[in-house]
Amino acid sequence: MRNETALGLAEARGPWARVLRFVLYTALFMVFAGPLLALMVGAFTPTVDPTQFTLWPDRLSLDNLERAVDRNVLDYLLNSFLVVGGGLALQVLVSVFAGYALARKRFRGSAVVLVLILATMMLPEEVLAVPLSVLLADLPLLHVSLVGSLVGMIVPVAAWGFSILVMTEFMKEIPKELEESARLDGAGEFRVFWQVVLPLCRPALGVIGIFGFTMIWDQYMLPLLVATDPAQYTLPLALRSLRSDDQVGIGVLLVGAFLAMLPSVLAFLALQRSFIRGLTSGAVKG
Repeated sequence: MRNETALGLAEARGPWARVLRFVLYTALFMVFAGPLLALMVGAFTPTVDPTQFTLWPDRLSLDNLERAVDRNVLDYLLNSFLVVGGGLALQVLVSVFAGYALARKRFRGSAVVLVLILATMMLPEEVLAVPLSVLLADLPLLHVSLVGSLVGMIVPVAAWGFSILVMTEFMKEIPKELEESARLDGAGEFRVFWQVVLPLCRPALGVIGIFGFTMIWDQYMLPLLVATDPAQYTLPLALRSLRSDDQVGIGVLLVGAFLAMLPSVLAFLALQRSFIRGLTSGAVKG
């Protein structure tokens, strides 16, 4: 039986084919993983030439990390973790409940709600900057200002149209017979949601977890609008501030960039199985 590659070509065999695959895989590895490795090596190299990166340093050192700690990079990293932790927890919570309501319940105007959610994804951050800053300065009804606090960076990312749409479409594919059987056994609304529907949504939770983490972690405009003191900066915003400081060396910036990149990579590695299952769940039926 002939095996075919992803391009639909017959898989070649023999020593030259193995050599070709090795060269191809090495090239792909260098393209995708090379920048990360070069960044990591540069962050822990004592003297860094900003015009040249290398994967084979002469000597490794923690000098750049020590200088980064003196520049409060770890404090900025902690702020980023607090924002992404609180924001992602709220985002997942809102997404699963909103997806359940839109996918499993029938009510007037559900199509309009989906269109409005989709419309929010089409607006660039620059368009939302002014109304968002006004809203955070004086919350309606509560008349509380969230400017100058990490809470002001968490609340706006609690609902994201992409995550809601992913959960809605995934929950639509869950057979209604499972829900009806649970109701016949005496299960209430919350039990059906918690014990029947939600466990089947683990692949979708992996998808929204990775994308949500990356979206919140990479936020720059929102912290720029909310933070009023450098102590409130998240790491992406702090990197811009450190870059404008002539006294900060390139090594400190490389350490900050490495610390900013590492959590996203670890999050993907931790959730990659659920992420892949979520992307391929609708590809094969039966």
